[in-house]
Amino acid sequence: MGFVVAIDGPAGTGKGTVTKIIAEKTGLINIDTGAMYRCVTLECLNQGVSAYEEEKIEKILENIDIKLTHDENMQKVYLNGIDVSEEIRKTKIDENVAKFSALKCVRDKLTPMQVKMGEMQDVIMEGRDIGTIVFPNADVKIFLDCSLEERASRRYKQNIKKGINESYDDVLKSMIERHKLETERKIAPFIKATDAILIDTSKMSIEDVVTKILEIIHERKKQL
Repeated sequence: MGFVVAIDGPAGTGKGTVTKIIAEKTGLINIDTGAMYRCVTLECLNQGVSAYEEEKIEKILENIDIKLTHDENMQKVYLNGIDVSEEIRKTKIDENVAKFSALKCVRDKLTPMQVKMGEMQDVIMEGRDIGTIVFPNADVKIFLDCSLEERASRRYKQNIKKGINESYDDVLKSMIERHKLETERKIAPFIKATDAILIDTSKMSIEDVVTKILEIIHERKKQL
C-alpha cells in the first residue's frame, strides 16, 4: 500500500480546498471520493431512477465508468467518458447524494475502487468514511469539523460565487438533513475514527489548517 492520508469531515469544513492544497505541496495524489458518489447519483437521476429502486441501481452500477484525472493540479471527474466536474456540484446532486451513498450496493461498488487507488500510489483521500472503512490503517487520519452554522455560511457563500440561488436557511436545512441521513445510515455511518486527529476549522483560516496538517504528515513520515 502507498502512503495514505485520510481526510474526513462534513461539508463546509474546508476539506476539499485543504486537500487540494496539501496534494500540491506534497505531491500526493488527491482523490475526492465524494465525487464518485456524486457520479452515481447523477447517473441514477439522469436515468430517472430513485434511491428506492435498488435493483435498477445495481444494473446501473454494473456498467458505470468513473474516472478521476489530474491535469495541472486540477481534478477532473469523468462519468462514462463525459466531463461532469461541474455538473456533480449542482444543487440537485447535493440534495440527493446522501440517499444514494447510504445504499450497500453503491458502497460495495465504490469502496473497492477507492482502496485500489490507495494501493497503487501515495494519496490524500477525502470523504466521510476514509479513516473508518476505506483505509482504517491509513498512515495519517484527520477529521475536520466545524460548527453547523459556519459550515452553512461557507457553503452559502460558495453557492453565491457559483451563481447558485439558494438562501442561507435552505442551505442550513439541507445540511441538517444530510447530516442526519449520513450519521444514522446502517451502512458505513459517518463517524470520526477513534484514532483520527480532530481539527476544528470554525475559527481557522485555510492556510492555518493546511500548515497544521502538513506538520502532522511530516511528523508521521519521520516515524516510518
